[in-house]
Amino acid sequence: MATDARCRVDADEASGVLRLTGTLDRSGVDVVRDGLLARFCGQPGPVVADLTALRVADPAARDVFAEVHREVRDWPAADLLLCDPTGAVEGVPAWPTLAGALAAAPPAAVVETYLPPVVGAARQARQLVTEGCGRWGMSELIEPACIAVTEMVNNVVAHAHTPMTVRLAPRDSTLHLAVHDHSPRQPAFTGQAPPDTAGGRGLLLIDTVARSWGSSRVPDGKVVWCVLHADDETPARHG
Repeated sequence: MATDARCRVDADEASGVLRLTGTLDRSGVDVVRDGLLARFCGQPGPVVADLTALRVADPAARDVFAEVHREVRDWPAADLLLCDPTGAVEGVPAWPTLAGALAAAPPAAVVETYLPPVVGAARQARQLVTEGCGRWGMSELIEPACIAVTEMVNNVVAHAHTPMTVRLAPRDSTLHLAVHDHSPRQPAFTGQAPPDTAGGRGLLLIDTVARSWGSSRVPDGKVVWCVLHADDETPARHG
């Protein structure tokens, strides 16, 4: 996946584990960050990183693991778990053995689809949302999630012009949505659009229906995500 003269991040396809080897200092932080984020983009579910064979030359470089953990915590079905025999990394769930880390990373409930940047993409994304919410007993979130995913997908069609992956997963009483495209252009949110302007309301709609949302730079583009809460769709909220 990602390589550096001093630090390597390699995927074990048989186990799904990322193995970090070599020496990590500040020059290798981007290698680790990009390697981990690429794995999260490439497949849903938690990622286990094995640090057993990694030597840390600069203690400050360890912060990259906590940074990635914070970056992906609201992505669908995403979590970073470490096998860290030293116990030196803070801010990330860690186990001294690989078996312990793997046992804490069960398969996640998640659905995803790959879409081209065409006008009909939003319709297909809404179908995925409707099916997923129905499967997970979250029918109250179908309408707001369809609003959010429509705007996320239409932004890719209108601005990124690249293929995209739409992914969603439940977590307790929340629904997590994400769209991964291959453009580095980040979305810009400036609040309420003036009433006499055309467009510019997509992110406002996402901000209205989702309790939180954001955009993450990844090696091959970006991931735009949002989190919707079932509690926000109770009858009391709607009067």
